[in-house]
Amino acid sequence: MSTLDVSVHLDPTSLAAQMADDVRDGLTRIPKVLPPKYFYDARGSELFDRITRLPEYYPTRTERAILLERVGQIAAFTGATTLMELGSGTSEKTRLLLQALRDAGTLDRFVPFDVDPAVLADASVAVSAEFDGLTVEPVVGDFEKHLGELPREGRRLLAFLGSTIGNLDREQRSSFLAEVRDTLTDGDAFLLGTDLVKDEGRLVAAYDDAQGITAEFNANVLQVLNRSLDADFDPGAFAHRALWDPEEEWIEMRLESLRDQQIRIGDLDLDVTFTRGEQMRTEISAKFRREGITRELAAAGLQVVHWWTDPREDFALSISVPVARDLR
Repeated sequence: MSTLDVSVHLDPTSLAAQMADDVRDGLTRIPKVLPPKYFYDARGSELFDRITRLPEYYPTRTERAILLERVGQIAAFTGATTLMELGSGTSEKTRLLLQALRDAGTLDRFVPFDVDPAVLADASVAVSAEFDGLTVEPVVGDFEKHLGELPREGRRLLAFLGSTIGNLDREQRSSFLAEVRDTLTDGDAFLLGTDLVKDEGRLVAAYDDAQGITAEFNANVLQVLNRSLDADFDPGAFAHRALWDPEEEWIEMRLESLRDQQIRIGDLDLDVTFTRGEQMRTEISAKFRREGITRELAAAGLQVVHWWTDPREDFALSISVPVARDLR
């Protein structure tokens, strides 16, 4: 049997307090915003899994295809004894990395890291059952705050897949990548998935599918707030919007109020007014160019040593290594 230990750095009490702070801050701004991390309750995770299988949503299958082609090279280059994955979710694509590292004879430990303890527990049990003898050490935490809690032993590969980095704006990415660099030491590597800039029509369609699954996913965040903060949002009073911002080079998902309305958030003792047509941003999904993300990584002290894309250059996987401090 595999070993399974859990390290919790974001307990339900602190997560609830963080949600309260984030929602109060976001809904009192102009324009209003919500952080995308609250999409992923059980229903949100189920809907997102359906999104990844939609014909319009190319990122998941394209990243998986690149992994299938390059996973042997990744294992050979990194020689990792420990695989750490940020925002691991169900760890589906990670199994390709786990198998390749096991086949290479180096893998000892897997450290999935996620904000959702329930999803993390289910995925960890499944991986433990599939990879007998593997030490699995799930970490419950926020990757913007708790990277320092990752284990330090062994030759480590830190994976951040799915272009989740695109949910961060430039300032947040700068801070995050600096934390990644501080977490890594000589011999470690950082595997990053990034969605690339492409035709606007394809980008918008990926976030506004014909079946309306993404719209349902977007509106589900209101149900999360209703349940978690005693709010009284009517999801039917909001419409899903997806727009491309060519200056920022990111997709924005928004919820547009279909009428004048006032929302009560009981746990915050807060009343929030929406006017008809007012839009609240719920997610950004930045798209990247090779030179831009290479520059951002370099600014944090990470040197890109491998870069792989699909034939259409829709998506990229890169491996970076930490640059010696005296060379920065």
